Amino acid sequence: MQIMLFSCQNYEQESFSGANSAGAFTLSFQPSRLTLSTAALADGVPVVCAFINDDLSAPVLQRLAAGGTRLIALRSAGYNHVDLKAAELLGLGVVRVPDYSPHAIAEHAVALILALNRRIHRAYNRTREGDFSLHGLIGFDLHGKTVGVVGTGQIGAAFARIMLGFGCRVLASDPQIDPALQQAGVHYLPLGEMLAQTDILSLHCPLNTATRHLIDANALTCLKPGAMLINTGRGALVDTPALIDALKSGRLGYLGLDVYEEEAQLFFADCSDQPLQDDVLARLLTFPNVIITAHQAFLTREALAAIATTTLNNISAWHAGNATNRVNAV
Repeated sequence: MQIMLFSCQNYEQESFSGANSAGAFTLSFQPSRLTLSTAALADGVPVVCAFINDDLSAPVLQRLAAGGTRLIALRSAGYNHVDLKAAELLGLGVVRVPDYSPHAIAEHAVALILALNRRIHRAYNRTREGDFSLHGLIGFDLHGKTVGVVGTGQIGAAFARIMLGFGCRVLASDPQIDPALQQAGVHYLPLGEMLAQTDILSLHCPLNTATRHLIDANALTCLKPGAMLINTGRGALVDTPALIDALKSGRLGYLGLDVYEEEAQLFFADCSDQPLQDDVLARLLTFPNVIITAHQAFLTREALAAIATTTLNNISAWHAGNATNRVNAV
């Protein structure tokens, strides 16, 4: 069976080729992002494998279905970029990778916290230029600080446990309470109450209509002055322009982003020889207390292997008439 992987990078080719070592599938690796203009590349291909920034709106799904595609295999956990109603009407199955390595994303969030707190990015640049002074590099002890976790699914739970290991007081906000986390010492609170108490806020909830711009200007005013915000979930969980005002005023003391609301045209590509056209992102990059990574939190060997294996297993199950990890009713 032929599978076309859109937005496919070299490291993904390696992991999928490894998972397909028995040769059960014919894999076509397409570096182009899936859009209405590139959907024709999948004509005659029954399975399209898409990533987080591929366009899976109704017009694109219609074009894929017209070309013979019957299954959309997401190599991601999130599916907010898929028009599920359109997929169902078109008879397109949609499957995903519900989990691969929650530790990968959780650990990246912690890496952002440590780098921001101890100014690792600034210290690295200084010493590279022969400047070994320490002014402006004062951090704080994580031990004893209050960390707020929005969303305690597998990733949020892994993150919470790491922060408990640092000796932090961990608060959480999630409609579904995890008894195991409660027993470990995590305290659940409504979001508003949690925001007011947190020194560090980390976002690990899915993106949907209820959570879009969950952290907006009003939410930012509820944070402690100088608090740290970490987002390794989805870019649109945060109202990005509001971050600039919060950073300028000092209300937000640190910002670590691995995702960005308008990342689709930028992330996973080398744009270093082009002027940055996104004025909001350009402004964020001017702040010394901001670190932005290009959606790399998932990028570990273990996670890549799990994504490839689960994706191919999903396709095998669908082909056998026993679809697993479905996200629509088809």
